[in-house]
Amino acid sequence: MSQQLISIPIGAQLPLVTTWADDDSSLYFATSGSNSTETYEDSDVFEWKDVIQYGKSKPSDGSTIYHIVFNIKNQLVNTKINAVKVLPFKISELLFSSSEQKLVFTSIKGVPREMEDFEIYCIDTRNTSSLSRLTTNKAFEENVKLSMDGKRVLFTLLGLGPTNNNSVIKQMTLHALDLTTGEIQRLAKDFNGSITEYCVRPNGGVYILGQWRTNVQIYTQQSANKYTVLHRAWQGTYESLSSSLNDVNNVMAFVYSSHSQPREVYIVDDVNQLETARVMTNENKLFTERKFPQTTTYQWTSYEDDRMIEGILHYPLGQNESKNLPLLVLIHGGPYGASINQFNIGGGLWAPLAATEGWLVLEPNYRGSTGYGDQFLDEIRYHPLTRPGRDILSGINRLIEDGIVDRNRVTIGGHSYGGFLTNWLITQTTQFNAALSGAGSIEQASLWGTMDLNLLIEYIWGGSPWNSSNAYIEESPIYQFGKVRTPTLIVTAEDDIRVPVSQGYIMERALRYLNVPVQLLIFPNEGHSIGNNPWHRKIKVREELKWLRQYGHTAFVKT
Repeated sequence: MSQQLISIPIGAQLPLVTTWADDDSSLYFATSGSNSTETYEDSDVFEWKDVIQYGKSKPSDGSTIYHIVFNIKNQLVNTKINAVKVLPFKISELLFSSSEQKLVFTSIKGVPREMEDFEIYCIDTRNTSSLSRLTTNKAFEENVKLSMDGKRVLFTLLGLGPTNNNSVIKQMTLHALDLTTGEIQRLAKDFNGSITEYCVRPNGGVYILGQWRTNVQIYTQQSANKYTVLHRAWQGTYESLSSSLNDVNNVMAFVYSSHSQPREVYIVDDVNQLETARVMTNENKLFTERKFPQTTTYQWTSYEDDRMIEGILHYPLGQNESKNLPLLVLIHGGPYGASINQFNIGGGLWAPLAATEGWLVLEPNYRGSTGYGDQFLDEIRYHPLTRPGRDILSGINRLIEDGIVDRNRVTIGGHSYGGFLTNWLITQTTQFNAALSGAGSIEQASLWGTMDLNLLIEYIWGGSPWNSSNAYIEESPIYQFGKVRTPTLIVTAEDDIRVPVSQGYIMERALRYLNVPVQLLIFPNEGHSIGNNPWHRKIKVREELKWLRQYGHTAFVKT
């Protein structure tokens, strides 16, 4: 085929995902809904008018897989489209194995009701009448890829496990599923960190991007029964890894960054010589011409149980290892995430910017963070706010004891689960001069009933609100809000289905009742991450910095 882009007409259908078939003249694609969607919606409107039947399944909740064959001649395109299968769920990813003649795909639902809403399925294209479910996990399966011979499907898995006292959530793991036998093997079992990405090696095995503590490095595993091998490389974060598809040329490409090195694309001829990688882009040259805060890892022990906790310190410009500094504790979300050695200047990851404003910034990797082992991750369960809260307070106290931080100039903030913990911590102490609460919850039972991932809340809190009522009450900040004296800026998104805006309304009203300075910002047409409109992110950070300048250096109430 030529290098020219040619439009392939598919009618009024809007593809969700696509994948090539046997050759470059046909492909498969999936669309939302089915041919009966329009007829169903017309009849439904006739009967129900504008009444919403919440939770009722309808054709638009499903998807349809199509096969399209196209013939291109003299820039003219002739197509033939056939429906392959109508499915009762949305498709998130789609693959075609030519060796097995099977379509492999992952299911997804906008508001899942059970973990079985996320599974891997396949259809044999030689007999499309049957649908085969390949996985049965209480987990999220994603990032599906085929092995080089097309006989296995590789995928990552974040597992919640069965909700009983013996289950332990796992960090992101990597698995391989045999399309013939259905057998599933876990890869890289000896790696104790979290697998963020992977790609298939042309000569067998996989390349893995694994997060261990605050770095994401490249590992190799030749087969499931071999150890993973760490390749010597720069400290920092590797991402978007890809490899050549032939076993003669071992060229790899990746994106690399660190706190002091902005993201760029690199290429290397040998994975064993990563430190000789050649930079291929210069998209972030502007940042190399600016001074950035120096960073270091910082460790302390939690006063609850002497557990070692780690975080990242961003020093104000020119004040590396200075003493008596003002502190901003900036808490990552998740909770199953981590602050890592990566170049970030986004709306939710703005520690370097705060440091240029004169703040020492601590990013704590509290209990529940990835990169420190499965047990460390799961220790947040049943203590979702109290335990990580103590981890964070222990770190603040250690910084004060070490003389690094001025105890009279301490502030706190975070987004998503970082907002959860911010809301909790301002009920536990009055030492914070200012708080920045982003998309955080204040009352967990109402959150369980209105968010899209109530299954995750059930796992972390140990059950439903009626089965674990004490946990929901004891670890909901609203019931301890009478102690709050911290001026708080609240940031929420109008269309957030993860932490609905109602949580922000409750918190704003509570602070006004208490005569504590508060401002609530609601960003329209935005979801949980506030990433649709760049102006919104700019305004968010602008107002957060203003709030710190206004309240951060003086206590609202002396303690």
